[in-house]
Amino acid sequence: MRILDYGRMIKFSHSLFALPFAMASFTFAVDMFSIPPDVWLIKLLWILIAMVSARSAAMGFNRLADRQLDALNPRTRTRELPAGVISPGAVLVFVSVSALIFLFSAAMLNRICFWLAFPVLAVLMGYSFLKRVWAGTHFVLGLSLGIAPSGVWLGLTGGLHIVPILLSAAVGVWTAGFDILYAIQDVDFDRQHGVHSIPADMNLHTAIVISRLCHTFMVLFLVILHILYPAGWILWTGTGIISIFIIYEHHLVYRSHDNIAKAFFNMNGMISLLYFGFVLLDRIFLS
Repeated sequence: MRILDYGRMIKFSHSLFALPFAMASFTFAVDMFSIPPDVWLIKLLWILIAMVSARSAAMGFNRLADRQLDALNPRTRTRELPAGVISPGAVLVFVSVSALIFLFSAAMLNRICFWLAFPVLAVLMGYSFLKRVWAGTHFVLGLSLGIAPSGVWLGLTGGLHIVPILLSAAVGVWTAGFDILYAIQDVDFDRQHGVHSIPADMNLHTAIVISRLCHTFMVLFLVILHILYPAGWILWTGTGIISIFIIYEHHLVYRSHDNIAKAFFNMNGMISLLYFGFVLLDRIFLS
């Protein structure tokens, strides 16, 4: 039960957002450089440990930093920290252990990953405080998730390439776009308590327009990626299907803001899983 409590606290199910895109980057790298299984299997293990531990540290720290706000917000007051299910001290230990595991797994990948792990942790944890001073915090969250495809590529190959950079850019603007929509739920609370977001600091119409622009750029980055690194008809079909899911997500929000939670998890979880699935099928059958 304690494991389930920690899993709920860090929203482990939301790993569906970044992990499939990271695995798409992994698949591209293995295919492009013809990396043998005896090499990529070991790398894959440490990459997965690094991703899970980094996300655990970031989410745990975010819950710790936001515990007082969460206790005041009717939508979040039942979370594990404000509800007293998990103590702040226990969360601090959890965050510290997760951060150490992340640093160790990064070191097991290569030296450059180890040294870059420190600024990555700074970004992941610094996000928790930016909402108190800046409405553009959604784009920092986008950066936090967008790091994953480039980090995976760096851990696997020791260098960078236009492929993971474009994929990171796509994930970054996609995340910012759906986080803007998600923040609509807390507009009144955020305005009353000095929490900054695009919906709270601007207006709902402007926020939705910016979210749509972010998701348009996501599709554009994927199209450029698939042109530069030729994709087969399977991946092009998948990109088209993903575009339909994005349009449907915005349609759900347009119909009613009560659909935001449904659009946030269901649509975006499907988008990331579908993309990885189509990348894998395309590389297996058409590479």
